[in-house]
Amino acid sequence: METVGRSHQGEVFVHPLSNPGASGIFPEMLEVAEEANRAGDFSLAIEIYSSQLADLQHPDRGLCLRKADSLARAGRISEALDSYCTAASLGKLRPEELPLLVETIARTLREKELGIPTDLGGHCTGSSNGEEGNQPNGECDEDDAVDLFSCHLCKCLLHEPTTVECGHTFCKRCLEENAINDCIQCKEKINNKEKLPNGHRVNVVLSCLLDKLFASESKARRNWIEGEDLWKKQNLSEALEKYNTAVELVPSSGQLLYQRAELHIEMRNFNQAVLDADSLCRIKPLWAKAHGLKATALGKAGQNDEALQEYFLCVALKPDWTKVKLEAQKVLSELFSSVFENEDLPTPLHPLQGGSATRLIKPTALLRSLRPLTQKPGSSSQDSEFSVTKSAVVDHSPPSIMSSDNANCAVGDGGSKSLTGILATLPVPPSGLKRKHSNNGPALQPPIKHLRADKENMAHTASVSGVKVVPAELLESGDMECSLCMRLFYEPVTTPCGHTFCLKCLERCLDHNSNCPLCKENLSEYLANRGYKKTLLMEEVLQRYLGDELAERKKIHEEEMKEFSNLNQEMPIFICTMAFPTIPCPLHVFEPRYRLMIRRSMEVGTRQFGMCIADDLKGFADYGCMLEVRDVKFFPDGRSVVDTIGVSRFKVLSHGQRDGYNTAKIEYLEDKKSNGQELVELLKMHDAVYEQASNWFTSLKDNMKSQILSHFGNLPSKDPDPQASPSGPAWCWWLLAVLPLENRAQLTILAMTSLKERLIAIRRVLIFVTRKKPR
Repeated sequence: METVGRSHQGEVFVHPLSNPGASGIFPEMLEVAEEANRAGDFSLAIEIYSSQLADLQHPDRGLCLRKADSLARAGRISEALDSYCTAASLGKLRPEELPLLVETIARTLREKELGIPTDLGGHCTGSSNGEEGNQPNGECDEDDAVDLFSCHLCKCLLHEPTTVECGHTFCKRCLEENAINDCIQCKEKINNKEKLPNGHRVNVVLSCLLDKLFASESKARRNWIEGEDLWKKQNLSEALEKYNTAVELVPSSGQLLYQRAELHIEMRNFNQAVLDADSLCRIKPLWAKAHGLKATALGKAGQNDEALQEYFLCVALKPDWTKVKLEAQKVLSELFSSVFENEDLPTPLHPLQGGSATRLIKPTALLRSLRPLTQKPGSSSQDSEFSVTKSAVVDHSPPSIMSSDNANCAVGDGGSKSLTGILATLPVPPSGLKRKHSNNGPALQPPIKHLRADKENMAHTASVSGVKVVPAELLESGDMECSLCMRLFYEPVTTPCGHTFCLKCLERCLDHNSNCPLCKENLSEYLANRGYKKTLLMEEVLQRYLGDELAERKKIHEEEMKEFSNLNQEMPIFICTMAFPTIPCPLHVFEPRYRLMIRRSMEVGTRQFGMCIADDLKGFADYGCMLEVRDVKFFPDGRSVVDTIGVSRFKVLSHGQRDGYNTAKIEYLEDKKSNGQELVELLKMHDAVYEQASNWFTSLKDNMKSQILSHFGNLPSKDPDPQASPSGPAWCWWLLAVLPLENRAQLTILAMTSLKERLIAIRRVLIFVTRKKPR
C-alpha cells in the first residue's frame, strides 16, 4: 500500500508502507488521515498515524514518514524530526521524501524571523538594490533597481558608455556581446554592431564624466572586465589578479564579489569562495542569490551542515526557487544518512513496545541542532509546537546584520532563541565524525548572523547597496557644456561618432556641413534620418544635479522661441518667388539660412513664414504672402523639399535680419467690404470675369492645360460669397498664378485690397492674353 500526496509547492511524493499487509494497519483509517491532511485537520491525521504505529510490533517506515509530514504541515517541527529520524533509522531518507520538512522550516524562518508574509506568492519583498546580473539558470528572478549611472544590461557602472539611436545609454561591450535589436528600456529598434559602418562609438562626454565622478569604480570596472576576458580564455590566475584589484577598489560591489567567488570555486579555492560569499551576504542580506552562492561554496568545501542553513535562507527568501529547494532536500538527506551511518546504534526497536530495548536511540547531535527551531528551553518535544494555523505577531522591521555575539540572544518574553541564531549552529556534526575536505584550510566560523538590525546598520547596508551618489563638489556646469555655443547643454543629442551637442546647435552646424563639428566624420545618414533623440542619461544628470543652471538655460531658450513665434513683430522672410493665398508653393531649400529659418518655424509651432520677391534697393518687396508648411522631405546632404500653401497677404512695415536670414515687421491685408448697389455690381462683375477665365482655360492647348493641372490643380469653383474670405475668391489667385504675367504685375494685384479693382485688373489681363493667343 502506498499513499500519494502533494506539498503546497506542488511536488508529488509517495510514502509506501514497509509492510502493507501487516496486522494493525487499517487502510480505511489511512484514507481518513489523508483526507484530514487535505482538509487541513493535521491533528486528526497525526492522531491516526500515531494510533496505527502503536498497534504495530515493528515501526513502519512509510507510516513514520506520513506522520512526520503531517507534523511538519502542522508546524510541529521538533516532533516531526523525531518521526523523520525514526524513518531514517529504518531506511535511508531520499531527498524527494523531505520537501515538507524543508518548506516548513523555510516558511517558519520567512514568517517569524524575516517578517515576510506568506501571501506574496512566493516572492520576497526585500529585493536588493544594485548591480546584480543574470540570475542562476533563470530560477531566481529578482527585480534589481538600476542606478542612474548603471547599464540596464549588466546592471553595473557604465563602462565605455554608448548612446544608441533612441537616446538610451549602455556599455559598449554589453551592446556588442548581446547584439540586441530592440532597446530593453523603450523597445525601439536600434542598430547592432554589424549594421553600423564604424561600430558602436563611446559617448565622449559621458565617458569623461564617469571617470571624473567615479574614479575608483571606473578603474575597478576596467579591471573587472579585463578579468572576465581572461577568465573566458582560462587564464584563471591572471583573471583572479584583476578581480582582486577591482575588489580592493570597490569592496562593496555585490556582483563583483559574486563573480570572484564563482572564480574561486572554479579554481577550487573553496574557503576563499566562502569568504567572498559571506561578505556578499553581509552586504545584501536579503538577496537569495547571494545565499545560494554561499551554500554552493560551503557544499564544495564539505561543510554541508553550514550549507544547509544557507539553503534554508534561500528557500525562505525565494520559495519558488525549485533548484535550491531540491539541493536543500539533498543536503538534509545526506545529513540524516551521515548521522546513522557513523553513529554506533543498536538495532532500532519500537519505542512504544515493551521489551529489553524499549527506547529507540536517536542521533542526539542532529536532533540537538534541528529541534531548537521550535522548542523553548526546558520544554519537551511533545510540548513544542509551532502551528501555522495560529496567528503570530510578525515583525516587519527591515532586516540587516548584527554581530555574531548577538546571534543566539534570547528574544521575547518566553526567552526562545531566534531562528536565525539557531540556524547558525545547524547542524553540529556528531562527535567522532570528521568533516570531508578538512585539509582545505582552517575551519570557517558559521557566518550567518541575526538578520534584525538597528537603523545605523540599516543605513550602512544602504550605503553599500550600489546606489551611486554624485559628489556635489566634483560636478561642475563646465562638465556639461556644449562645445558649439559654450553654454550648458539644452536638449543634448549624441551623434553616431559619440560627440554631444545641443540639438539646435548641431542642427545649425549640419545646415552648413554634413560632417561632425568636432571629428569631421560624415553624418549624412544621420542627417537624412533626422533621428535626433535626446541623450536621456545626460538630460537626467542635468535635471538632477544642475537644476538651477538648467532652469536658467531653459528660460533663455523659451524667450528666444517666444520671440520667433511673434510673426507680426519678426516675420521670417523667404526671398524667392511670388506666392498667393490658397495656392500651393513647393520649395527646394538648400541654403543654410533657410534651413534654419524653416526649422525654427516648425519648432515654435507656427509652421509659417513670409514669401517675397527680391528688390534691388530694399532687399525684398514691400508686399508678400504668408506660407504654411504642410510637409518636409529631407535628403542626406541636408537639402529638403518643403510643401507649403499660401495663407494670407501682408504688407512690410520694416526690414530686418536674424542669424543670416531676413525678417520683417508686418501687417496683414484684408479686402474692403462692399455693400448695397456696389455689392450688386461686384457680384455681376465677379460672375462675368469667372466665366471669362473659364473660357480662357478651356481654350488652352492640351499640353499647356495638363502642365497647369499637374502643378496647380483644377480651376477652383466660383464662390457663392466672393467677400467671405479676407483675401477674396480662391479662383482669382489660381488664375493670377497661372497667367503669364511678370512678378511686378502680379505683385501689384497681390497688394490690392479692393476685390473690384482686382477683378478689373484680371479682366484686362485675360483680354490681353486672349488677343495674343496664337491661332
